[in-house]
Amino acid sequence: MNYTLRTAQEEDISVLKKIISESTRELSKLHYSEEQIELALESALGVDTQLIKDKTYFCIEDQGEIVACGGWSYRTTLFGSDNERARNNTLLEPGSQAAKVRAFFVRSYYARQGLGSMLMKKCESEAIAMGYSKLELMATLPGVKLYERHGFIQQASIEYQLNDETTITFVSMSKQIELV
Repeated sequence: MNYTLRTAQEEDISVLKKIISESTRELSKLHYSEEQIELALESALGVDTQLIKDKTYFCIEDQGEIVACGGWSYRTTLFGSDNERARNNTLLEPGSQAAKVRAFFVRSYYARQGLGSMLMKKCESEAIAMGYSKLELMATLPGVKLYERHGFIQQASIEYQLNDETTITFVSMSKQIELV
């Protein structure tokens, strides 16, 4: 396949929302309940427009159709959509803080075809160019294997509160990267 990687634009948001929903519903169903998935899509998983404004969120296209998305951030927020209650857009210090890898989603038909790796290479190279020597992320359970293949180490599993009765398991991960 001949994929094209490009920076996401505001006009992509409606398509990105569909990809995130489809990807989460299809690729997470072996790890999470339907209730967890639907509640997570309301807050923890979704489009973060700050990444699009910062030009650190990317799309991969196959013949003009967006089939994957993901990015990184130089801001404090570790994960979550625009609806996430614990957002913090404070700028990070490249020399002392870790850049954040954010919101990787792939249409289920395109899963395990190297698109996550393509996004990771782009994010790493941009973070390195900005002076970061460490990356952090909050992985969903289906994403852990991808991140481990790229050298991320599990730090801790957390139970994220989705509502009064329901939590979802995420895994915090980090990686040292080599500055060029």
